[in-house]
Amino acid sequence: MEITKAGKGTAASTEAVPIGSTTGKPQGATVTFKGGVAAVAALDRVGTPFSWGGGSSTGPTKGIGRGASTTGFDCSGLTLYAWSKAGVRLTHYTGSQFRQGRRISLNDLRKGDLVFFGGGTGDPTHVGLYLGDGVMVHSPKTGDVVKKTRFLDSSYYRPIYRGAVRPG
Repeated sequence: MEITKAGKGTAASTEAVPIGSTTGKPQGATVTFKGGVAAVAALDRVGTPFSWGGGSSTGPTKGIGRGASTTGFDCSGLTLYAWSKAGVRLTHYTGSQFRQGRRISLNDLRKGDLVFFGGGTGDPTHVGLYLGDGVMVHSPKTGDVVKKTRFLDSSYYRPIYRGAVRPG
């Protein structure tokens, strides 16, 4: 199975990279749009531990504070990692990521869009990466791991949904 990676400043390059079976893509599937590349990159990290302040464009890192002893991702670290694989640079802060891209309505979400939650009227406090059918991949909290969650049906996430952004 392969994925065509989007290069920096291009719609997509022709470099093919093998991907794991965690993507749920049929054998031989190729993803050429940046959001799809980001989604596959995030899905390949399912099971990685949450680490407060963890994650970079190269992968999981030791976090800071309460994440200092764990190698993994926090929510914005996962999304910046995933989008870096599509050639898009994001900051490592949920509030900043909320302002990095074009706002997308709930009805127009597509794979790879960033979905934001919480924070009342201030910056959102959580970010995930949309996969389709009301599902996101995210790094939820200390003691948990990167996983998929149905947020549109969730009694926790749905009421605190803040909006979505399409990076790049």
